[in-house]
Amino acid sequence: MEAFLELRLLLEAGTVRAAEPDPAAATGWRVNAWVKQGILLGFRLGQLKSFGADLSFVDKDTFPARHFTPEQGIRIVAGGSSVRAGAYLARGVIALPPMYVNTGAYVDEGALIDSHALVGSCAQIGKRVHLSAAAQVGGVLEPVNASPVILEDDVLVGGNCGVYEGTIVRRRAVLAAGTVLTRGTPVYDVVRGDVLRAEGDNPLIIPEDAVVVPGARALHPSKLKVAALWELSVYTPIIVKYRDEKTELSLALEDLLR
Repeated sequence: MEAFLELRLLLEAGTVRAAEPDPAAATGWRVNAWVKQGILLGFRLGQLKSFGADLSFVDKDTFPARHFTPEQGIRIVAGGSSVRAGAYLARGVIALPPMYVNTGAYVDEGALIDSHALVGSCAQIGKRVHLSAAAQVGGVLEPVNASPVILEDDVLVGGNCGVYEGTIVRRRAVLAAGTVLTRGTPVYDVVRGDVLRAEGDNPLIIPEDAVVVPGARALHPSKLKVAALWELSVYTPIIVKYRDEKTELSLALEDLLR
């Protein structure tokens, strides 16, 4: 228990991370599987406990809700938001209600977590990332060797987006509202003529400055007859451009919100 509580404090301080930048790694990130093993140990050790008075909830006593002070420089607006113990929030983070940050997550300076947004367990959120309303960043604890979702610095995630299964979104990329990224969904880059996929141990990686929108494509030729009969297509994300001056102007609202 002492070892777990020490790990939890180090996670909250940002000293220890479930994944961290590593130029020597193929993806630029090194996953620390032992961190997730430690978090899972906390669930095994924990006993159910009643917390709170006016707001009552029951959870493992090893993972209570975090408490914050003005000196930490984190702005959490009243209205039902919760940050679980073992999550790190840097100075300058803004959290709008209701939102949730799970244990093991790392949220860097100046990030904005909008209403109904979720930061899953062990997810890595970079500096000045904007998670718009109802955006979901998937968590990962099982299996312990799985890679967490990583959003690098200055990424904009539009409303109702979902980023799951270890996807890495490089810095300054923009995900338009409703975009869903998973390990099994290929991304079509119409600018560079590439098809991006997760292969083997490598996750899906969205390039730097990419602007990704929801799209659709015809079904595989083997299913063409019935697909044509029913006029079917399947969802696919599409990279339609890379950030330019017009994109920068559309993101200018960010500074006003802070």
